Amino acid sequence: MVLGCQRDANVNRLAGETSPYLRQHQDNPVDWYPWGEEALQRAAAEDRPILLSVGYSACHWCHVMAHESFEDPEVAAVMNELFVNVKVDREERPDVDAVYMEAVQAFSGQGGWPMTVFLTPDGRPFFGGTYYPKTSKLGRPGFVDLMRGVDQAWRERRDQVLAQADHVSSAIRAQAAMVTEGSGDGADHELGPSLLERAHQALAASHDAEWGGFGRAPKFPMPTNVELMLRVHARTHAEEPLSMAVTTLDAMASGGMYDHLGGGFHRYSVDAFWMVPHFEKMLYDQAGLVRAYLHAWQLTGEPRFSQVVEETVDYVLRDLGQSEGGFSSAEDADSEGEEGRFYVWRRSDVARIGGPEAVDWYGVTQGGNFEGANILHRPVRGDLLRPPEVEGARRRLFDARHDRVRPGLDDKVLTEWNAMFLSSLAEAAAALGRDDWLQAAVANGEFLLSTLRREDGRWLRSWQRDGGARHLAYAVDHAWLVDAFCRLSEATGKARWLAEARAAADALIDLFWDDEASGFFTTGHDAERLVVRHKDLLDGATPSANSVAANALLRLSALTGEQRYADHAQSVLRLLTEPLSKHPSAFSHLLGAVDMLVTGLTEVVVVGDRPDLVAAVQSGYLPNAVLAWGEPHDSPLWEGRSEGLAYVCRNYACQAPVSTAEDLLAQLG
Repeated sequence: MVLGCQRDANVNRLAGETSPYLRQHQDNPVDWYPWGEEALQRAAAEDRPILLSVGYSACHWCHVMAHESFEDPEVAAVMNELFVNVKVDREERPDVDAVYMEAVQAFSGQGGWPMTVFLTPDGRPFFGGTYYPKTSKLGRPGFVDLMRGVDQAWRERRDQVLAQADHVSSAIRAQAAMVTEGSGDGADHELGPSLLERAHQALAASHDAEWGGFGRAPKFPMPTNVELMLRVHARTHAEEPLSMAVTTLDAMASGGMYDHLGGGFHRYSVDAFWMVPHFEKMLYDQAGLVRAYLHAWQLTGEPRFSQVVEETVDYVLRDLGQSEGGFSSAEDADSEGEEGRFYVWRRSDVARIGGPEAVDWYGVTQGGNFEGANILHRPVRGDLLRPPEVEGARRRLFDARHDRVRPGLDDKVLTEWNAMFLSSLAEAAAALGRDDWLQAAVANGEFLLSTLRREDGRWLRSWQRDGGARHLAYAVDHAWLVDAFCRLSEATGKARWLAEARAAADALIDLFWDDEASGFFTTGHDAERLVVRHKDLLDGATPSANSVAANALLRLSALTGEQRYADHAQSVLRLLTEPLSKHPSAFSHLLGAVDMLVTGLTEVVVVGDRPDLVAAVQSGYLPNAVLAWGEPHDSPLWEGRSEGLAYVCRNYACQAPVSTAEDLLAQLG
């Protein structure tokens, strides 16, 4: 099959892909392949190694390496001569990314993107790293010299190369097998309140008491850590975990990591005090932080937290929302070839457009705080509620910024990230009484069902307007769908969303469950087989598939009365009891499921047309409660209930029905 004769001479195979990141490379002189059988077959037929390059559209150093090497005809000529070149969007193919990231970490002791890995024709990794400059600098070998060295080793020391590939592949399989087999039945470790306290102490040890956050610079928002501290406070009423959460939330929202004009958070801060960010904006960060700030508002009643929620949601709906109902994945850090150019300001422009009140409010100086320009921030930490004159200045600056060249938009729609934001959006809409947000949440749910689920019911991972949907969805996609549809049911009172949650949960269990050792595999039983079949277990920038599944299945079980959902959640917890006990802060989202299991879920049913009772439940911070109202669904929760009353049940015991919001809140307290 001579595909080259069928393509435009100026583009490569990536022109037909749905990923904007892959299409960014369609005009490269590199003869790129997307990941797939065609590339593997060519490598085998021509006895050439595969050069695998993995990145994503909002990755700054991915763009740097592309400009330096992949757009350079001389570098591309070497790539095309020596290798079969494969480009992967890590956001579309997290399975491929996870396998080879583990190999790169084994080779170099660290990982990141862009990721550059050399593979045997059958896909086994034998060497790799991250960013390589075109020529040697900063202690890094030049990319061309590296490629020639790898080629020489492939031709002249093949036995050593294959032995290295065998060794690394075996190590990856052994690690996966150890995780897959778990840690026994958990008999030596208790899934109890002590786990939450140990996690609290571990996070307290790494917490920056002055600037918030956990660990040293660069600092990532890690909303699951903040959420865990809020849970610990709600459980124990201890002030320290609440102080840790509030300090972190205030510092992030006051610093340059937050977009003070348009709302929403940048990816992370390069410094310890949240001032200079990596300027890309990711949908999943907005999802996690909306929920963290919402819960902080519910616990404290502080309006500055609800303001951050409102501005962040408005950012997503305005700038990432698509007319069909989906949400785009990310905005780049760069515009017009410069990182952060869209967001930074000269003092003269702020003074001219916003006036002296804007200069003072946003800490603007002549010298600036970023390469001679100003990243707008709030020097008085936590003082975020703008007086009218400052709000007027903000609007003028925002309107003026609108005329600038925007950063690039990655407009692919990922099921995981959309369901993650849908879950937060539905909860925030209900808590803050925003019907417009609820309409947007319903539209997103409808979009996911109509666009990313095949006619046979199989969910897909990614959709793009020009190319449709493709790639089989992963366990994490399904887990977030379960959570999102449960939240949408609780926000709308519509029974159909709970039915969709059950369908997604059934697919999650049928396709991804490990019948031998328990836990959910990353890929389905019907998916392509890679070097190893992974399980996503650790909570990082986003919660792991198994953590999300455990939380969502416990809540779904409480809403439906279906015990098998809770049984699978508890099996995940048993699988991870030992690592949970040793490293609880590495499972901050999973500990929410531990809290639910230890505390017991509170089930609230509101029967009939009682919006006051529904609002009383939705507005409070109740991390271990589920709500059924509106349309009755197939569940024991609805049996024997009387119109106009609210019922609260916990630990298999129900309290007396109540008819007033005050009495309901007293029972929930």
